[in-house]
Amino acid sequence: MRINKFISESGITSRREADKWITDKRVTINGITAELGSQVAPGDDVRVDNKPIKAEEQLVYIALNKPVGITSTTERHIKGNIIDFVNHPLRIFHVGRLDKESEGLILLTNDGDIVNRILRAENKHEKEYIVTVDKPITADFLKRMADDQYIIEEKTLPRKVTKISKYVFRIILTQGLNRQIRRMCAALGYNVRRLQRIRIMNIHLDGLEIGQWRDLTPDELNQLFKDLNYKPKKKVMAQNDKKTVKKPIKNPLKKHR
Repeated sequence: MRINKFISESGITSRREADKWITDKRVTINGITAELGSQVAPGDDVRVDNKPIKAEEQLVYIALNKPVGITSTTERHIKGNIIDFVNHPLRIFHVGRLDKESEGLILLTNDGDIVNRILRAENKHEKEYIVTVDKPITADFLKRMADDQYIIEEKTLPRKVTKISKYVFRIILTQGLNRQIRRMCAALGYNVRRLQRIRIMNIHLDGLEIGQWRDLTPDELNQLFKDLNYKPKKKVMAQNDKKTVKKPIKNPLKKHR
């Protein structure tokens, strides 16, 4: 972030006044006199007249195309944890889970208030998956996957299920039981060969490559907040209308794919 923007977002002055302070050499970054256009990174010590200032942490919302082998956990001691994989400069956490053997869309944020709004079962928010199984898909399989409430030991809500090809189907869930799709398939004698989540509510993968992540766009956030009837308590980090796709971090577990 540019130094003048950092200072203005701390709430102590305007960006124009911050430029004057920088020109007057009143601002330092890690003990070095700042210049117009200097950049501030997370954790930098920024001072005005030798008094430290700190910008209020802004909210971020990102979409990751999680690879197989990465674990949805914030426990940093676990090898292949999702936090180290993303390596975001801010302290973020995942919204819900995606099995280690599964891949696809998962949201991460530093906004703790929005998590329950998304995950609350009674809200019946849609999550969409593409699933590949080990045997030809039959009409009976599709019907039971869609309608059978007690296909597993827990009661399940109806699903939307459509056949894509001989071994591939699409399923839309409105609840998040543990390993629900794999357990339902297993109950009908099928093994899941590949499970990919492609959508959470209005958020889609949109060509995001495996291992890459991007910030949600303003349009996506506006629709998400509207659907959740939610208003963030802090400022949301500004994003461009154009989606910015980050370069994927090398996946140490790629050999498992």
